Amino acid sequence: MVRWLPLESNPAVMNKFMSGLGVPASWTIHDVYGLDDDMLAMVPQPVCAVILLYPFSDKQEDFKKKQEEEQETAGGDIPENVYFMKQFVGNACGTVALIHAVANNRDRIELSDGALKEFLDKTESMNPEDKGHALEGDDGISKAHEESAQEGQTEAPDREAQVNEHFVAFVHKDGKLYEFDGRRKFPISHGDASADSVLADAAKVCRQYMDRDPDESRFAVVALACSE
Repeated sequence: MVRWLPLESNPAVMNKFMSGLGVPASWTIHDVYGLDDDMLAMVPQPVCAVILLYPFSDKQEDFKKKQEEEQETAGGDIPENVYFMKQFVGNACGTVALIHAVANNRDRIELSDGALKEFLDKTESMNPEDKGHALEGDDGISKAHEESAQEGQTEAPDREAQVNEHFVAFVHKDGKLYEFDGRRKFPISHGDASADSVLADAAKVCRQYMDRDPDESRFAVVALACSE
């Protein structure tokens, strides 16, 4: 398996990464310092995506497996107009989450020419597996990822090290809130939502993650918001 250096849940690192890929400066990552209404009100609006970093645990994995089975039984599939990719590159979950966040908001985020626009244009009609394999061989995105991963506040772990945290993205699409995780078979629907309620709706799901592991502190939440 191809393995990259893990990306830190750090707005400065993520913003430099996205800027280098052609994401306009008006759309940036911001820390979400808490999930109550007062803390959410501090996040710039509009928000188009929320990204959660959570620690792996048996509780989380068992729940997610059951959740996926239930959605599959109910006819789980990949909705039309949704960009979803599988993750085959080790430690690339941060980049995959950012790609999901941007790719599903291209009606709002106008990408400049660069590695990300080129990748999305090339892979748009591919199935999720082929999208994931395309990332394995994409030099532009992998180079930008590696450069950003080495700029975090903490020393980057060895690329072969076992990383016990994982990024997922939450995005509103066609009236629903979807959770995007490249380790899953399809995006997970969290029910009705609107473009204006993405932050509040995603915060509810993030709280559920935290409630499943109440003794765990290694959670981090950031939002992709328009800062103009």
